[in-house]
Parts: sequence; structure tokens; C-alpha cells
Amino acid sequence: MKEYLLENEEPEEEVMYEHYRLTVDPGQSFIRIDKYLVNRIDNASRSRIQAAAEAGNILVNETPVKANYKVKPNDEIRIVMDYPRRELKIIPEEIPLNIVYEDDHLMVLNKPPGLVVHPGHGNYSGTLVNALAWYFKDLPLFNSEDPRPGLVHRIDKDTSGLMVVAKTEQAKNKLALQFYEKTTERLYQALVWGIPKENQGTITGNIGRSLKNRQVFMVFPDEDYGKHAVTHYKVLKEIGYVSLVECRLETGRTHQIRVHMKHINHPLFNDSNYGGDRILRGTTFTKYKQFVQNCFKLLPRQALHAKTLGFKHPVSGEKMLFDSELPEDMTVVIEKWENYIANRND
Repeated sequence: MKEYLLENEEPEEEVMYEHYRLTVDPGQSFIRIDKYLVNRIDNASRSRIQAAAEAGNILVNETPVKANYKVKPNDEIRIVMDYPRRELKIIPEEIPLNIVYEDDHLMVLNKPPGLVVHPGHGNYSGTLVNALAWYFKDLPLFNSEDPRPGLVHRIDKDTSGLMVVAKTEQAKNKLALQFYEKTTERLYQALVWGIPKENQGTITGNIGRSLKNRQVFMVFPDEDYGKHAVTHYKVLKEIGYVSLVECRLETGRTHQIRVHMKHINHPLFNDSNYGGDRILRGTTFTKYKQFVQNCFKLLPRQALHAKTLGFKHPVSGEKMLFDSELPEDMTVVIEKWENYIANRND
């Protein structure tokens, strides 16, 4: 059973979905599969079919084949993609994008907090996908039927930071493969409650949906439930009752950083799904409570930023590494904590 993401969930590793299934007629003569399919799939161009074959998305009898494969009688052909087939119409919208790099094959953008990545229940417009549909509308290889144009990974609505977006099918397929094979580099920074006992460490634990609340995830000791997940963390700064930590993802499970930090009793600051929107460390003084509430108002989301993103260019093979500054809401709250602790110690 395939599991679909809720709209505010962070990236999960790619799953392949069947879009087409065909069985070759018993009397079919040998013919290249790209020529065979272009006459049997509506609105399919030969170049798109060749790109899909190059990426391993065309299977014959469950084995990936290239575009020059000669179909044989009774062959079973499946075409799989990294997104489910949907009838949801994507409406292009002119929404500003903070683009930090762009070439003919891809672009890297810095997503602000609060921007939903793709349309879904309650968010059918004003999303990153709507913005990309507008931005990409004149690209010759852009597939307007793709419900996730150019997307190869995702981050939560209320998480800020770097994302790579493909501009061609070849780039999308090759970048998606890097995320699937865990060869990308992703570093996040998070403000968490408390100070971990170890300055750095690794959190390992299967992550799955809560059996009591489908909106959230949790770590399960039973290896038969959930998916294997590994997060490496390092404390960058101790600020009294909170810490700034760096997290490196070895896997890309839904809500992974948020769930793993909660699991070691250091939830992300103001993470309402995982208990970080309550005062978990500190004093009982009214002045302190008011200070924390003011911080919550300045940072009305989980304190998580996708700071660094690295991958190999899908065409040149060049190693690309991008870094971004923490957004203003996080920097302001960190500075307030530093001032509060410094004045408290005076």
C-alpha cells in the first residue's frame, strides 16, 4: 500500500508509481520500444519516452530497458514515475521565487517559511508548484500534466531553506535518483529545547505514523514498523535553555529531524506537532514565561532551516554545493535568547 504525504510534511524518499501498463500483441513484429509507445500513449513525444527509458522508468517484464529495446510479442510494458497520476489541475500563478542559482537544467531556490510546496487539501493555490508552473510554462520539455513540476524533494510548509528544482525531464530523473540513493548532502539548522548531553551524536530509529494520531510521526522500536531513519546532529551553540544544532540527514523520512529530536527529548522550538510550542525548559517566573511567549510570536513555526544543499549536476557531473543564511525570524529569536541569558547571568 502506497502512503501519501500530508501537505505539511517534510521530504520522504521517492516512491515509483505506475502510470501505464501495456501488453504487446501476440502478432506484434519487432520494433523499437520508443516507436511502439509513442503511438500508444496520448500526448507522448518520442523525446519524453527516450528520457524516461534513459532514467530507468520503462520496464519490460519488470526489467528496465533502453529506448532501442525491440518489443516482442506478449511483452508486458510498465511505465513508472516518481509521482502518482492525478486529475488535479495545476494553475500557474505568478508568485515571486528567491532563486539563488539557475542554468538550463535546474535551479536552486530558497523557500520561505509558510509556503506550501505542492497543492493538496486546503491548499489548491499559492503553492510553490503553482509558482513553478508559471515560471516553467514556456520550457519546451516541461510536462504540464506533472502534478509536481520539477520537484525531486520536498520540505515542510513551515520549514525554510534550499531546494533544487529540475527544468528538464533528464535533470529531474537524475536528481531524483541521487536523493533516492542518498548521495546528496543536506544540512539543516534547528533551534531545540534544552542542551543535549553529548555535543554530537547519531539518532537511529524507525519512523512511522503514530497509531493514535495520523497527523504526526514517531520512533518505533519494532523494526517491522516504520522506516529506517538516521540523523546525525552536532550542537553549534548552547544558549541557556535552548541550543542551536546542525542536523545531517542520512535518510529522508517524513518529519525526520522533528521526530528524532523529539525522541531524544529535545523538540524543535515552537514545533506545535511535537510539543515544542510549550515551555519545556527554564524557570517558573512570569517574566520568563512572557519572554518565551514573545519568542513564539516572533517565530510562529518550528525553528528549522534547510541551510546547505549539495548534489552532482545532472548533466556535467560537477559537484555543486549551496549554503544559505538563517532566515530573519530564526536569527531574531536566537539573538533574543542570547541577550536574555547574558542579562540573566549578569
